[in-house]
Amino acid sequence: MLSKKAKYAMNALVFIAKHKQEEPISVSRISEDQNIPLKFLESILSELRNARIVKSKKGKYGGYFLNASPDDINMEIVMRLFDGAIALLPCVSLNYYARCEECVDELTCGIRQIALGIRSDTIKRLSAATLTDIIKREKKLEVK
Repeated sequence: MLSKKAKYAMNALVFIAKHKQEEPISVSRISEDQNIPLKFLESILSELRNARIVKSKKGKYGGYFLNASPDDINMEIVMRLFDGAIALLPCVSLNYYARCEECVDELTCGIRQIALGIRSDTIKRLSAATLTDIIKREKKLEVK
């Protein structure tokens, strides 16, 4: 399940992407518009800045802006940053591998094989869901 922190990060990034011509966007504006607690958002944006997903500008007219094109920022990047492993089981994780305690043989484990497929499909879909894609989907839904 996507954590609240990861979801807030995605919402903030989508908001910044939608307003990229008004750079930079203040933390208070994002917080107010996206209904994200200010202190929590400050922490999230700090992590995004440390990961070089956003940049910040200090001062009276400061705020945050994207460090890359909205086409290059996807849900996989954000989810891994805030939620860590995407895999259902530790034995199929790319970055957090650990052998399952009760496992007799990974090579013949049917559960592991299904979990590998789910992980692969999930990564593929998360990678394809860029900020641009999310914005397009929102616009499409608004029309209906």
